[in-house]
Amino acid sequence: MYEAKTKLADLIKQVQQGERITITNRGEPVADLVPSANRAAQQTMEAIDAIKTMRAGTIDQAEFVEMRGQGRR
Repeated sequence: MYEAKTKLADLIKQVQQGERITITNRGEPVADLVPSANRAAQQTMEAIDAIKTMRAGTIDQAEFVEMRGQGRR
């Protein structure tokens, strides 16, 4: 838990990128940090929109590279 206190801002950034983090106290899980349901739904809609754009054939190489990078978060 000490590490979570000292690195909370970094942990929140990771959660914002879609990661799920379990906080432990002496090796025992005590809490989970998870992305909010609203954020997950938003990311899903963004992914669907990106797929639709790719299928329409209206994407250029720079947009593809950007979307690929976003998918690795």
